[in-house]
Amino acid sequence: MTQTATQSANTASPPLLFDEEGFLIDHLTWTEQLAQDMAQQEGVDNLSEQHWQLLRHIRDRYLSLGSLPNMRLVCRATGIPRWKVHSLFGSCLSIWRIAGLPDPGEEAKAYLS
Repeated sequence: MTQTATQSANTASPPLLFDEEGFLIDHLTWTEQLAQDMAQQEGVDNLSEQHWQLLRHIRDRYLSLGSLPNMRLVCRATGIPRWKVHSLFGSCLSIWRIAGLPDPGEEAKAYLS
């Protein structure tokens, strides 16, 4: 390896974790600590057991379906009413970001807002 190549490798920027809209680029890099950090950025202070229940369910559904889960079905499966979900997170888009899932696309973001 030449000296220039070595210098380039040593000064390379760390890989980007998030896209320009704050979505995690690779959902496999998500950790609970990262979720806590992201929650604070979204204005959600302490993640309670209900927060984690929703986050884990949404991640599981996304990973098994490969698409946005229906909020009505999420509420039914978790037993957490829609009004409570909104009081916990503020918006479905915040849940999606904190759950570490990639940009769902423009149409889905309109639905999640």
